[in-house]
Amino acid sequence: MHKIPVTVITGFLGAGKTTLVRHLLQHNQGRRIAVLVNEFGEVGIDGELLRSCQVCDQIVELTNGCLCCTVQEEFYPVMQELLKRREQIDCILIETSGLALPKPLIQAFRWPEIRNGATVDGVVTLVDASAIAQGNLVGDLDALLAMRAEDESLEHETPLEELFEDQLACADLVLLTKTDVLDELTLTKVKDWLETKIPNGVKVLPVQQGAIAPDLLLGFNAVVEDNLDKRPSHHDHEEEHDHDEEINAVHLLLDRGFEPKSLLEKLQKLVQEREIYRVKGFVNVPHKSMRLVLQGVGNRFDSFYDRPWLDAELRQTRLVFIGRKLESDSLQQALK
Repeated sequence: MHKIPVTVITGFLGAGKTTLVRHLLQHNQGRRIAVLVNEFGEVGIDGELLRSCQVCDQIVELTNGCLCCTVQEEFYPVMQELLKRREQIDCILIETSGLALPKPLIQAFRWPEIRNGATVDGVVTLVDASAIAQGNLVGDLDALLAMRAEDESLEHETPLEELFEDQLACADLVLLTKTDVLDELTLTKVKDWLETKIPNGVKVLPVQQGAIAPDLLLGFNAVVEDNLDKRPSHHDHEEEHDHDEEINAVHLLLDRGFEPKSLLEKLQKLVQEREIYRVKGFVNVPHKSMRLVLQGVGNRFDSFYDRPWLDAELRQTRLVFIGRKLESDSLQQALK
């Protein structure tokens, strides 16, 4: 029985991990790919977005907290189930949350029950080039901190600089996203700076909208679990910390449609008036046969039509808001 190669996709919130995985699924070149998504919140927007590719039915959402802190409780049993179907899977992608430390997750592949059936083929780290150019590590720091505050399973409170370094130190390939908003000189400066932070031999490649050849993401044959000593980590053990109970996620299910321009204006106003860090979901646009995907980080909103509405599904608008002291009724009223 062969070992299933596993590619770990890591990077901060908003760096483009889901976009990258979605593009890979759409251009899988006949590979049978299983995907584990470390989703944040009860409503799996990222998982549903990947399913909309309609080329992969092996998508599992892990929603009980930061994956590196729930390895034994959640990741282990899911991997056991996937390994039972080893002959039906060519490779596995793991999309971690924006807070995950790569090393604790990879160490799980040393457990005999997993080691005999799977190996970490490689680690791909995504970096927001636009944020780096502005002197930041993440596009929306408040949103990342909000995710950290609400995750009750989180056992590490790693400083973002050290978490960033850990994600880079584990990488076999670093992808620079959102490069289209930078001029050539600024992009070169970002790449040069980033190359001082990564291990020798690791390449930095720019990528737009996740468009990259599958052969560049798969087939590293790195057997990462056997070479962790060469991938140093700041924090193999972290003390438990308190969580901000005022940070919450609100899920709205609305039986109505919205014109994109009008909805965006309402959301922009909401973000200005309230402490909302992240908005994502699906929108029913009247007189449109396609479903609109909406994603917002801070004041930045992106949207695109991903697929036609299915005959068997209700044309509903589903939105997830992540912020501080958010109330469902108040948000619904603001969207009327």
